[in-house]
Amino acid sequence: MSTPRTSADSPAVARQPSLDVLRILAVLGVVAIHVFGAIVTNDAVRGGKTWWTAVAIDLGFVWVVPAFVMVSGALVLAPRLQAAGPGQFYRRRVLRLGPAVVFWPIFYILVVRIILSGHDLGPTQIAALLLQGHPYTHLYFLWLIVGLYVVAPVLAAFLAQGGQRRALIFAGVVLAASVLAYSTSGLLALAGQPRPIALNAFTQWVPYVGYFLAGWALKDVVLRRRGVVIAALVAVLCLAEVVVQYGLTPAFPLLRAVAPAGYLGPFTAIATLCIFVVVRSALAAWTPRPRTSRFLQTISDAAFGVFLVHFAFIVVLRMVFPAFAEAASSTLWGAGAMWAAVVVLSFVVTVLARRVPFVRRVF
Repeated sequence: MSTPRTSADSPAVARQPSLDVLRILAVLGVVAIHVFGAIVTNDAVRGGKTWWTAVAIDLGFVWVVPAFVMVSGALVLAPRLQAAGPGQFYRRRVLRLGPAVVFWPIFYILVVRIILSGHDLGPTQIAALLLQGHPYTHLYFLWLIVGLYVVAPVLAAFLAQGGQRRALIFAGVVLAASVLAYSTSGLLALAGQPRPIALNAFTQWVPYVGYFLAGWALKDVVLRRRGVVIAALVAVLCLAEVVVQYGLTPAFPLLRAVAPAGYLGPFTAIATLCIFVVVRSALAAWTPRPRTSRFLQTISDAAFGVFLVHFAFIVVLRMVFPAFAEAASSTLWGAGAMWAAVVVLSFVVTVLARRVPFVRRVF
């Protein structure tokens, strides 16, 4: 979710409208996953049209977190950001991410978990949440992105003189290794020898290095119209497989073991790569008008803050409007209204907060 900045805290990086669009689509998808997931987990509607539609929306956006990581790789691995050396790079990243990494886990544990949700958490439980990298459902991403930033100078140094060929090979090998690791874990569990992959705050980033590298490797790939159509079709078919596989669980246990319906499943990986290339290719020649460009940049720059704050609004809306929450967990119109409300509230608060000195640091 790294955002290109032109202020004094970062070297100038040319804006790429396609990456802004990808970031916006991804954060809208993240909110959809967390809203429509309430229908997916509602056994009262399971198997019906409403449930299947919610599954299609929820699992159909399984590519959004990997896409965020790819956008970060496309920007952060740029040579000009590494030119001043690791020390300067880390200083900028700490200034950009440090306040958010400190503030949001505290906010979600104290305010959302303890005050709003009434969880009785002691010091040991709080420490466990932090060390596991899961102070709240979505905040693992903070540790994920921090870890990737830590290794970014090393990755950039290896890529610097190798050109696109080296980048493509490196990204492909690392991403394939991550996918195989999860497939192997699934096969071992199916064989009665479970070896689950457990991540914590210090390892959340490891499985996503392949996506991080792929963002840089594919940033300049522009397909012709036929290639765009083929890649889009492949993405749709892969996402359809993920949706159907999840919806028919526990059928096809071998397929679920080999190709889990998660961020590191092979079909998700293929779909994410295709979507990234399709959006980049479709918008490669697009130069938005100044007003459109300013709006796009404002919304794109707010995506990180929206990602961080949106779950708080979901919790508050469910508490304050229980009838609305019930409708959002059982009907498509209710979930759609909840999604729209959370999106609008999150963007408005984030855009305004980013205009306030100091406060903008956590958004």
